[in-house]
Amino acid sequence: MPEKSSPILTVGELNRAIAESLEQSFDSVLVGGEVSNFKAYDSGHWYFSLKDEEGQIRCVMFRGKNGQVGFMPQSGDRIEVSANLGMYVPRGDVQLTVQSMRKAGVGGLYEAFLKLKAKLQKEGLFDEDRKRELPAYPLTIAIVTSAQAAALHDVLSTLARRAPHIQVIIYPTLVQGPDAPAQIIAAIESANQEALADLILLVRGGGSIEDLWAFNDEDLAYAIADSVLPIISGVGHESDFTIADFVADLRAPTPTGAAEQAAPARQVLLNELDHFQAVLADRLRQRLEREAQTLDQLTLRLRHALPNPERMREQLRQWSERLSQTWLVGLQRLKRNQEHWLAQLEAYNPQRTLERGYAVILNSQLQAVRNPQHLNTQDTFQVKLAEGQAQIEIAKLNSMRK
Repeated sequence: MPEKSSPILTVGELNRAIAESLEQSFDSVLVGGEVSNFKAYDSGHWYFSLKDEEGQIRCVMFRGKNGQVGFMPQSGDRIEVSANLGMYVPRGDVQLTVQSMRKAGVGGLYEAFLKLKAKLQKEGLFDEDRKRELPAYPLTIAIVTSAQAAALHDVLSTLARRAPHIQVIIYPTLVQGPDAPAQIIAAIESANQEALADLILLVRGGGSIEDLWAFNDEDLAYAIADSVLPIISGVGHESDFTIADFVADLRAPTPTGAAEQAAPARQVLLNELDHFQAVLADRLRQRLEREAQTLDQLTLRLRHALPNPERMREQLRQWSERLSQTWLVGLQRLKRNQEHWLAQLEAYNPQRTLERGYAVILNSQLQAVRNPQHLNTQDTFQVKLAEGQAQIEIAKLNSMRK
């Protein structure tokens, strides 16, 4: 036991002394390990542990710092952090207060990512006030991605299910490797120059930071910012963030999510039409009720002002006929409007075109063949008809002029 003259510390005083000693003894440390028990609180702060085969340590990363990370860590991820060593006094736990974070093994790339992100953010490329408004009801969508990518299949399937009336234009490009950024830029510029679509989907499936690096290109960031057509970015998985995501007008967590954000479901459109019809009918009913009340007031005044009851009854009959006619005309107008919009939706359905006897010939990349020069006797083609599809090979091909 210490001598009686030694001061008796409270637990809090001891923990604070240890915390001060740790903070004075250690500068910022670099620590690598595996994320464990990760939790993101509503306050925006992150709490987790870093562990390896020999031990673990608690970590906290506050909202002001984790907003610059660029990805959402998950339990099991291997990361590297720059942190200050200290102690959480109320619990007596030694902990790291994390200042910066990167995925393990990608230090150089991640540092370049953060540097470019900070530069473009300072230039205002991420500002919300420069984001373009997305069209609520697009009729044509441009897709910039690889023609062989699974992401393209996911996007086309989602659009066909949700909004079969929307036309699609594919601008094929590399999405990985040193030549990818220039091709992606060229595809975006072509879509803007042709001006056939209402917006652009820039999509790619998930991968490592190296796989997605083409979407961290500075020139591509400026091309996205300069695009006249609004752009939805759907690159990688939900936890992946690229420079393209920050510059785009809307970031979707996946390619499928990008398609869902771009195209409202057909049933949603029909529900909106039903809502508009109900609103119009309600407004018309209210107007008729007000006119009926006015009619009652006029009737009362006429009874006191006019001595001829037959004339009054005739005027009442005429008013009733006019009101009935107004009601019928209003209902007919609502019916015509509904039939018009349903006809518009049906007109955009590609199935109706096929049922009129037309067919669509698709090449091996499932792209519609529009030019007879693209037909040949070596490849297998797919023919879509009103009641199904068939694989065909062309045995003989005669050249024809337009």
